[in-house]
Amino acid sequence: MKSLLLILVPLVAAAVALVLPGQRRRPLLLPVAGLIHAVLTLWLFVDPPEVEAGAWLAFDPLARAVLPVVSLLFLVCSWYGVNYLRIRAERPNRIFIAAMLAVLGLLSAGHQARHVGMLWIFTEAVTLAAVPLLHFNGTPRAFEATWKYLLVGGTGIALSLLGSLCLGYASLYGGGDGQLTFVALTGQGACLSRPWVLIAWVLLLVGYGTKMGLAPMHTWKPEAYGEAPAIVGAILAGGVTSVAFTALLRVRAVVAAAGAGAVADHTLLAIGLFSMLVAALFLLGTRDFKRMLAYSSVEHMGILTIGASLGPAGVAAALFHVWSNGLTKGALFLSAGNIRRAAGSPSMDDVRGMSVLTPHSAAIFVTGMFAVTACPPFGPFFSELKVLRAALETGHGWATALFLGCLLLAFFGLTRVVFGIVDGRPRPATKAGSRRFGETAGVILPPLVLLALSLWLGLFTPAMVSDAWTAAVTQLYPAP
Repeated sequence: MKSLLLILVPLVAAAVALVLPGQRRRPLLLPVAGLIHAVLTLWLFVDPPEVEAGAWLAFDPLARAVLPVVSLLFLVCSWYGVNYLRIRAERPNRIFIAAMLAVLGLLSAGHQARHVGMLWIFTEAVTLAAVPLLHFNGTPRAFEATWKYLLVGGTGIALSLLGSLCLGYASLYGGGDGQLTFVALTGQGACLSRPWVLIAWVLLLVGYGTKMGLAPMHTWKPEAYGEAPAIVGAILAGGVTSVAFTALLRVRAVVAAAGAGAVADHTLLAIGLFSMLVAALFLLGTRDFKRMLAYSSVEHMGILTIGASLGPAGVAAALFHVWSNGLTKGALFLSAGNIRRAAGSPSMDDVRGMSVLTPHSAAIFVTGMFAVTACPPFGPFFSELKVLRAALETGHGWATALFLGCLLLAFFGLTRVVFGIVDGRPRPATKAGSRRFGETAGVILPPLVLLALSLWLGLFTPAMVSDAWTAAVTQLYPAP
């Protein structure tokens, strides 16, 4: 029952937001629902429930390994959201708040979905619920970004649905009874029709890879992350992408049970390295610091995918990276949002000297940049180090070399943009705009908390968290 509350509480709060009057009071629903959700998630994390084998929805080990960081990220971002919506008092917030809460509820359902059809429904529902968030600013570029998100995302929706149907047909063709739970499909194993399983894998990899923003299906990300509010970018990068990643992990377990695990791993490794390379090249050329974060997200989705291709140790490292990247990227998005509002532009051609005008946000932004580029002692350094170790242990020397090369190029690209906007003498127009923005505790403490959590995760990874990642790996790689 508690696991269902993770879905129901945010959805009920979203319904309340639609009917609750009061533009100023309504944003408080975000931290209230976020706090209840975080407490429930922590309760389930500490005392995980028994999971029935045939359950369609359950707080299973994989959900336990990922959903807590999504809940934590939302809670911190909701605190930021209250202050952000007060600053943006000229914009109606009813739909925005309802959509944010709906995204949290649907993410909770997506992470707990243990049925191919339910997983597809909730993942695509998250996509649709995020649409009002993307065009909150109401600018022509925001509407363009929203339409591109819908068009590219719609392609992913169609392909993942077709892949789900092919996976079901693989079961029927192999003499199964048509059950579409992942437990049933994995148990059927070698009886599944291998050609249909491989067709399903390709379609689902492209479909859910579109949700993650893997190259070359990443084209929606720069516009969406560049035009959406910072809080939305943080939730998309740290939350929405994670449910698509866990979907791939569940499907990959079925493919491995059908005897095609090596094929799945090769494709994951190839698309992960390609995503890192594409992101690194774009980072060397972009001049927009919010689009920079989008390309950084493409890079880190590639790292997750590479980890998923490297066996049990790689998957454990990837789950570690879900946490470290989500927290760090949240800090980067929120501090970037502060800089964007103060400067009035996201381009380094127009913005410089922000260390003078917004010293706290600039300091968090620079620190977050070093953290996300795997500089010790932050979480991404240790999670990426574990991915590298898994690659070397599995004999992927050439992939390790390319991995390190892409990390180096990405570092050059990120530092070029970040130091370009924080250093130097502020432009007169930027000075005038920054006077209308104050670095209050409400917009500084949330990204600072996320950055501190990333540091804590790197230096003092709790044993309970590591055990949760190990339990998820055991679920995905059951003993023969």
